[in-house]
Amino acid sequence: MPLPPAPTKRAALLSPDAHDAPARSSHRGSRRSGESRTDSASSSGSSQPLELFDRHAADAVGGGSEAAPPIRAKAKPAPSRGQRQQPVARRESEAPAPVVHAPAPQQQIAATQAPARPKRSKSNGPAKLFVLDTNVLLHDPMCLFRFEEHDIFLPMIVLEELDGHKKGTTEVARNGRQTSRTLDALAAAQDADIAKGLKLDTTGHREAGGKLFFQTAPLDYSLPISLPQGKADNQILGVVQALRDLYANDQPGRPKQEVVLVSKDINMRVKARALGLAADDYQNDKTLEDGDLLYAGSLALPADFWTRQSKTVESWQSGSNTFYRVSGPLVPNLYINQFVYFEAPGEPSMYARVTEIRDKTAVFKTLKDYSSGKNAVWGVNTRNREQNFAMNLLMDPEVDFVTLTGTAGTGKTLMALASGLTQVLDDRRYTEIIMTRATVSVGEDIGFLPGTEEEKMGPWMGALDDNLEFLAKGDGGGAGEWGRAATNELIRSRIKVKSMNFMRGRTFLNKYVIIDEAQNLTPKQMKTLITRAGPGTKIICMGNLAQIDTPYLTEGSSGLTFAVDKFKGWPHGGHITLARGERSRLADFASDVL
Repeated sequence: MPLPPAPTKRAALLSPDAHDAPARSSHRGSRRSGESRTDSASSSGSSQPLELFDRHAADAVGGGSEAAPPIRAKAKPAPSRGQRQQPVARRESEAPAPVVHAPAPQQQIAATQAPARPKRSKSNGPAKLFVLDTNVLLHDPMCLFRFEEHDIFLPMIVLEELDGHKKGTTEVARNGRQTSRTLDALAAAQDADIAKGLKLDTTGHREAGGKLFFQTAPLDYSLPISLPQGKADNQILGVVQALRDLYANDQPGRPKQEVVLVSKDINMRVKARALGLAADDYQNDKTLEDGDLLYAGSLALPADFWTRQSKTVESWQSGSNTFYRVSGPLVPNLYINQFVYFEAPGEPSMYARVTEIRDKTAVFKTLKDYSSGKNAVWGVNTRNREQNFAMNLLMDPEVDFVTLTGTAGTGKTLMALASGLTQVLDDRRYTEIIMTRATVSVGEDIGFLPGTEEEKMGPWMGALDDNLEFLAKGDGGGAGEWGRAATNELIRSRIKVKSMNFMRGRTFLNKYVIIDEAQNLTPKQMKTLITRAGPGTKIICMGNLAQIDTPYLTEGSSGLTFAVDKFKGWPHGGHITLARGERSRLADFASDVL
């Protein structure tokens, strides 16, 4: 591949000590050190009691004359600064809060040297009262502790619905049982008084500064006749309406407070707003507010990159790779294993990967060109820039975790299988390929499937069969039917299809694991699968965030988005968003216009 002309100033090869030193990013460390220190400070010591609200608001949640909890005698301790960095439920008119990420391993050293962030100002307004719908508790059993200083109210019908969902082995049933255990632990805490509200920080969750209230007496409300009174959703709406009227004005022993319904059900929120009630979606499960903000894994260098920084660039050769050490304003925006490329008319192009970030400098390493015929991987050549980036990650033994996103036909499965077969059969780097996927059907379920685990997974693995047919077609030079059959049998002997339902407790040693359709996984399921990796195992997660079929899962809350965001900057992980389809001109055109 043509490279830009080497600068006049050259540097010797890095010493072995420099190679062994941990790579880090000082810019990201300094940016995130405040959060790290905040978390440690909040966990090590308790803050002194502070006045959270003004004199016209108290932090107690009252009920009616019979069910109203008494006003609190003391102001509760102010939540630590770390508790306010990610609000859970908010009004749609408010600006989204920044997402705070834990520093990556290479950032920890710089984080300890960075200056502390200025103290965050505490909230000025009164605590809100959030009424939770049942689907929020079933979606995230830890949601009770993610409302910062605000209070939570659970209608009695929510507990009834929660009890009806606790049986079974599904994810929803497990979440229901965990929620029930959490409620039991809060109620069994020392000095717990349901009438006065259960303190949410009694079980060790210091980030929760509010109280939990249950509906202990009937509430007076009147809903339109068109809404059936016996339906659970309408009963919850009635409770919200009664609480809103109860806290509409300041009264002795019952301060004014805003009541907000939190529900994952869109129709529920629409009905609430039609009745004039405040309603919000549960936001804490979202990694990103907008899918367009997702880390792409590659960055285009500006057109004047070489001319502006030609005096500060060092280059050296190591084997077939060229290294460039650069500095400048671009470095703070880079991550380890991020791809950078330079394309300009009349100038040689450069494609490289960030391998090291130290202080204010970064090291670029040029890539292997897999679009060339001599570098074909199991007979597969890359056809565009992003595919070449992805193949460099897939073939790098130092990268243990790779995420690939992109629309249909961008070559995710084909490249993952081709690189896996090469490293299993040719390089003997891994013992076998394990492939699994989320079994979420697009249409109506066809019912139970006969056979063994692998036979039951067969209908879900159409993509595997299609790509194996292409990869096992032989050299086309007369291998014959017997040769193709033998090749196909050898390939299939090294590929195991497993169901995700039986992954818990397993450990994969020296395996090449492919997780297809990962966009349908929740963050909890994604964590379960990734933590199965043992020594020498590589995991590939692939998916199209535009094709999510799991209920209550969006681009921002998908497990694939969660993994991409949390692993960016890790020296042994990489991500690429594939932008161009290569399946066929028909599929390419359909992706754009349909």
